[in-house]
Amino acid sequence: VEGQAFGTATTSPPRLNLLRIEEDLSQAHLRLQSTYIENLPWQRVVEKYDRPHTLFYLDPPYWETEGYGVEFGLDQYRQMAALAKDIDGSMVISVNDHPTMRDVFDDPCLYVDTVDITYTVGGGSGSKARELVIWNERAENGPKQGVMAALF
Repeated sequence: VEGQAFGTATTSPPRLNLLRIEEDLSQAHLRLQSTYIENLPWQRVVEKYDRPHTLFYLDPPYWETEGYGVEFGLDQYRQMAALAKDIDGSMVISVNDHPTMRDVFDDPCLYVDTVDITYTVGGGSGSKARELVIWNERAENGPKQGVMAALF
């Protein structure tokens, strides 16, 4: 996202500790060694990596919210719903709980669960919200079972 910074504070020093940088980089290397990072449209990533053993987690911009700096129209959410039904792999999508999103993902081939969350952006006290977690039938019976349990 252009023009935004994350994880900053004006009342404390940066978290960067040059005495521990080698250890921190080693931990990051170990955690990311089997991870692919792509700079492609989400549709191309799904097309490129779709296999029966692949798990896609899509976290698109929240519908009717501001501050993302990118255009993300209703057509893209509809594309996600269509792809989730047709791909070989598993797909999990999280969006804000909005009537339009419920309508877009209302399909007998997709499963929807509501999750209560608390946003704590900027170290504040947090605000309560709800998200929809959507998954296809190949996603191990939903995000609370199988391999995906660690995500939720």
